[in-house]
Amino acid sequence: MAGHSKWHNIQRRKNAQDAKKGKIFMRHAKNIYTAAKEGGGDMDMNATLRTAVDKAKSDNMPNDNIERAIKKATGDLDGVHYEEITYEGYGPGGVAVIVNVLTDNKNRTASEVRHAFKKNNGNLGENGSVTFMFDRKGYILVEDKDDSIDEDEISMEAIEAGADDIVAEDGVYAIYTDPENFQNVRDQLRENNYEIDQADVTFFPQTYSTPSEDDEQKMLNLIDMLEDSEDTQDIHHNMETSS
Repeated sequence: MAGHSKWHNIQRRKNAQDAKKGKIFMRHAKNIYTAAKEGGGDMDMNATLRTAVDKAKSDNMPNDNIERAIKKATGDLDGVHYEEITYEGYGPGGVAVIVNVLTDNKNRTASEVRHAFKKNNGNLGENGSVTFMFDRKGYILVEDKDDSIDEDEISMEAIEAGADDIVAEDGVYAIYTDPENFQNVRDQLRENNYEIDQADVTFFPQTYSTPSEDDEQKMLNLIDMLEDSEDTQDIHHNMETSS
């Protein structure tokens, strides 16, 4: 997992800069809507919905907004149809990029994504053109805020629940799982009273790319443009910054 800490710091810094809560809530609402549409509105029976709701609550999305998104999906309220699309390509300096979107107008979204890549010296590719460079894994982050976690204990509990690996550094525990074991590991840690700061199934680069200073700035500009779209759900890349 070498290099992931820098990638993770970039992601967290970019997320922290996005203070537009309305846009964040809209993204969560789309995820909740899609999960409920596909698997039903009962979180006890729909693990995908439960994960989407947990992520929304971690960003302090109001319960009324969450319930409204579920009701739209189950037919209790009039709603729109959202489609999940993944775009792949190369950013400036050959950085591999994956963009996940959720949209009710794929032509509009495709135009926005294409424009962002073109403006920043990137190129969109075909499906599968860069995903082979990433591993899809469950990722759970636990921070020991009061120095109360025993490293051996949390490691044993995570591995017994199905985790593949756990990395401890400066009171922060990064736990990695196969996607199919993610839900069980997360739930077991919660039942054992660990406070989870972040939990998601995401993409991790197999190798990293360190572009030139100019290309690095263009890559950050590309990320900014993509994040400005409320259709964008996640952005994954293999850039490692020079600083």
